[in-house]
Amino acid sequence: MFVVDTNILVYAADEDSPFHARCRELVEAWRASSSAWYVTWGICYEFLRVVTHQRAMRRPWRSSTAWSFVGALLATPGLGVLIPTARHADVAAEVMAEHGHITGNLWHDASTVVLMREHGVGRIYTRDTDFHRFTMIEPLDPTLPGGRGSALSDRR
Repeated sequence: MFVVDTNILVYAADEDSPFHARCRELVEAWRASSSAWYVTWGICYEFLRVVTHQRAMRRPWRSSTAWSFVGALLATPGLGVLIPTARHADVAAEVMAEHGHITGNLWHDASTVVLMREHGVGRIYTRDTDFHRFTMIEPLDPTLPGGRGSALSDRR
C-alpha cells in the first residue's frame, strides 16, 4: 500500500517533463494492478491546479481534460481515496506534536501524512523532499537512478 503524490501524477501527465516516461509507466502499471494504492482529494485537486495553470505547464490542460485524467484514475479498481475518519483530529494532533516545524506550504504535505497515518499507509511515491521531514513515512522517489520505485516492488 502506498500513496502517489501530486508531482508523480503531474509528471505522468506532462509530456514535456523529463520524468514523464518513468512516471507514466508507473501510473499505468499501478492502474493495471489490483494491488491497493491511494491518493487524497487534496492530491487530486492540487493535480488539477497544476496541470491547468499557465505558469506551471508549458501546455496547460483544459479543465475537462484534467478532470478526465482524474476520473480515469478514480475508476481504477485498486485505487482508493484516503479521507478523514472520526480519528482525524487526534491523528493530526499527534503529527503536529511529533513535528513542531510544520509551517506555511508544509501544511499541505502534513495533511497527506495525517491521512496516511490515519489509514495505516506508510509509503508515498513523490519527488517532494519535504516529505523526508516526516519520520513516520517512507518517501520514495521513483525517478532516481537505482532508487526504489519499481511497480513490481509494490505488488504485495
